[in-house]
Amino acid sequence: MNNVTQKRFTSFLLGSAAMICIGLPIQAHAQSSDEAVVVDPIMVDGEHAEETPTSPVQGYVAKKSATGSKTDTPIEEIPQSVSVIGRKEMDDRGVDKVDEALRYTAGVFTQPYGSDTDTNWVYIRGFNATQTGSYLDGLQNYGYGFGAFLMKDYNLERIEVLRGAASVLYGGTNPGGMINYVSKRPTDEPLHKLQLSVTETGKLGTGVDISDRLSDVAAYRLTGQMTNGDEQADDNDGFQGSMAPSFLWTPNDDTSLTLLSSFTFVDGTHNGGLGFLPYVGTVTAAPYGKIDPETNFTEPGLDKDIRRQFMVGYELEHDISDDLTFRQNARLSHIDIHEIYYYPGTYVSSSDYNLKRWGFEHRTDVTSIGLDNQLEKQFATAGLDHTVLGGIDLKRFDIDRVEYSGSGTVVDPLNPAHGASQVARTAYLDQTIVLNQVGLYAQDQIRFADGWITTLNGRYDYITTNADDPISTNNNYSETEGEWSGRAGLAYTFDMGLTPYVSAASFFNPVLGSSSNGAFQPETGQQYEAGLKYVPQSFDGLFTAALFDLTRQNVVTGSYGAEKQLGEVNSQGIELEAKANLTEELQFSASLTAFDLEITKEENQALIGKTPTIVPTEQASLGLDYTFRQGVMEGFRMGGGMRYQGSSWADESNQNKVPSATVFDASVGYNVEDQWGLNLSVTNLLDKEYVAGCQSLTACGYAEGRAALLTLNVNW
Repeated sequence: MNNVTQKRFTSFLLGSAAMICIGLPIQAHAQSSDEAVVVDPIMVDGEHAEETPTSPVQGYVAKKSATGSKTDTPIEEIPQSVSVIGRKEMDDRGVDKVDEALRYTAGVFTQPYGSDTDTNWVYIRGFNATQTGSYLDGLQNYGYGFGAFLMKDYNLERIEVLRGAASVLYGGTNPGGMINYVSKRPTDEPLHKLQLSVTETGKLGTGVDISDRLSDVAAYRLTGQMTNGDEQADDNDGFQGSMAPSFLWTPNDDTSLTLLSSFTFVDGTHNGGLGFLPYVGTVTAAPYGKIDPETNFTEPGLDKDIRRQFMVGYELEHDISDDLTFRQNARLSHIDIHEIYYYPGTYVSSSDYNLKRWGFEHRTDVTSIGLDNQLEKQFATAGLDHTVLGGIDLKRFDIDRVEYSGSGTVVDPLNPAHGASQVARTAYLDQTIVLNQVGLYAQDQIRFADGWITTLNGRYDYITTNADDPISTNNNYSETEGEWSGRAGLAYTFDMGLTPYVSAASFFNPVLGSSSNGAFQPETGQQYEAGLKYVPQSFDGLFTAALFDLTRQNVVTGSYGAEKQLGEVNSQGIELEAKANLTEELQFSASLTAFDLEITKEENQALIGKTPTIVPTEQASLGLDYTFRQGVMEGFRMGGGMRYQGSSWADESNQNKVPSATVFDASVGYNVEDQWGLNLSVTNLLDKEYVAGCQSLTACGYAEGRAALLTLNVNW
């Protein structure tokens, strides 16, 4: 799509949405003469309690979120697309890994290389959010290289997705959107739960979730899970354990302090073929046929995946007065990772279909500090109700990494032999990088004229980066930058539950690395979005539709060691999502994503107009879950779902496609309320064999095959 067409599309998008915002209030006003019928929300698996941005979600439908505003705001009033996956939805679908929870979410593509045990891969609106779009409790889990934090789903209460630009609230972040993981917290009522689990491969798991009050002003929660055993690929196994203690102190009605922490340990072996298989032999057949998805090309005797990770932080909130609140969130995080693995990629020659292998090793230490200070003021003047938020946040990311590589022995793609002596790996990188970011931000949510909502944001960030590498002077750089970002949104809420909105926002994202021209500049860009959000009055649901136009500038292009910052990519399309507790027994979810992802600037002119690899530009999902509440079937639950991903490209020139795929999921369970429950979930029910994505013609990955998870939960 050329620039003229892009501008016309953007003008049409904003103009159409503005007409909706202007015209629909007239229609709604005409309807308002009849009093709206309001039906109490359906309560699912629990008594009614007012929802907060960190509380459990009732059924599948969340009412509030702070991810898109940093304030306690109804989702329909946020002028961007927001999705929330609650604990019940994760449990019903048998989520065994964080990125699995996002499979049914509009605009989100996960697991492009299959099920990766040490990374949660996430793309939003076509852009990789795996490292710079990951947040925990509103503070960024910044990652770079192989230094990324691992989130464990069992410790989470909800997962929230904010699609599109988020720099106005969080500083540098992925332009396509962000994932905010919300931790489990101490509960009002005693909670004592034990979980036992087993997968189809025999991997065993044990989880505990305990919460209780220590006194009238103090409560605690201890959540943790351990798993040990085999994954689907041969010789891909290991131990993963995580504990998350938390503590709540509320000395009075005006003050609360929540201490949040987690400790994670991993000791396992990799799937050496994950994401590094050739196109010919996976997507299309080679002369020998196709590689078995369960084949592992690493060296089990040398392979190593060891991670030690801890996070310790707090959330402080104090009501200075009835309309003035101070909040401070902070976290210190650290990881120590040592990995060794062998992976394939290319054939020996066009006539020799044995696979070359490479050996890789890294030792990475990361220390990350986040601090966010907020002051929220509510007041009214001249018919306008203001919720004003001001804040200052600080981020520090310190990574020390050493990386080694070496050639490996050649192997048969159908029957790789292990145990041969390997060439010693040589260090090619020994780098320390320190990133500091300080941001000042302000937001005003203005409500007026019985339904209008204007959201205005502004932010300035000061960023410094310093890198040092004694092995290669090309990896040494120092840079200081200042960046502005902003957002303006307009919405109108009708009595019947419909909220049309428009918004425009700018963003930036720091880019670590350098070229012959010096340190890379931050990525920048802008997004325009228009949409509709609908909260029906007759049942508990949330329906959203969004049109977006997102441009990402200063994209790094080129191969390792020869990168240049000349690229620009445009993403524009539509997202539809529906979630509903149709009745107390029946939950429903659906999503549809269709967008055009296009390279609009590139040093290689032949790539302009092409679509980047990996990401499918069409996706759809549908899920249903039904629980019998009475009769002889009382307590029995059944669910099912369908997921579709469209075709994607395997090469930059867009000559080789990865075909589309449709898979089905199913689950059944039986629950005796407040006592025990048994659940069996099966994903990819028909065991469809397909390639999830290709980064290049030598870097393809099979999707996860049929996977089953049986869990037993006991309450006491």
